[in-house]
Amino acid sequence: MPGERPRSLSDLERAVPRCRRCPELRGYCAEVAATRRRAFADWTYWGRPVPGFGDRGARILIVGLAPAAHGANRTGRMFTGDRSGDFLYAALNRAGLANMPCSTDRDDGLTLNGVYITAALRCAPPGNSPTPAQLANCAPYLQQELAILRPAVIVALGGIGFNASLRALEAGGAPVGRPRPRFGHGAEFPLGSTVLLGCYHVSQQNTFTGRLTEAMMDALLGRAGAIAEGATLPCGSS
Repeated sequence: MPGERPRSLSDLERAVPRCRRCPELRGYCAEVAATRRRAFADWTYWGRPVPGFGDRGARILIVGLAPAAHGANRTGRMFTGDRSGDFLYAALNRAGLANMPCSTDRDDGLTLNGVYITAALRCAPPGNSPTPAQLANCAPYLQQELAILRPAVIVALGGIGFNASLRALEAGGAPVGRPRPRFGHGAEFPLGSTVLLGCYHVSQQNTFTGRLTEAMMDALLGRAGAIAEGATLPCGSS
């Protein structure tokens, strides 16, 4: 992947599920798919790396941490089939960025408007804790998504999503500078033609405890939308 010219999002979405850069993660995802959770005993799990999803012309890119073992690793679509996705897609629907407030499976009719969703890691990691080496192996995918989409704003969910986005922007030539941006909810950093916007992760740990509320999420997506609407396309785009 490193050094390759950016391809289309469709090409990347086909390539990601075939990735074998982290055999230990492929093995873990396959094991989860084989054993399953009792509540999903009748499901045929996706059980492999999960590609990005959304509007091909998106000006807002949402970067999460990784697929959930019994969420996206089961359904094959980012933030689909778990409580984190329920919170995120409900917020996107309220903001007019999704046609539905929920996500159950890849064929549920959900579409996004102006938003593309991806993650720092494309495989579900044990304990939801990716290693630095695993994140580095996955980094070229995010770099290519940035090169293709050229988003006006990145909404980075949590510290891992924020740092992965920062590294991808820097790899693409964005002037990161010193001191380096640090994650915080609502923290906003213009980096070249893209604004990096920090957001608490939509995990149950944050949403159930009130650390991240619907009002906070609505305000942050409103800010992201305002940035996207006010952005001008880079020279040479069409």
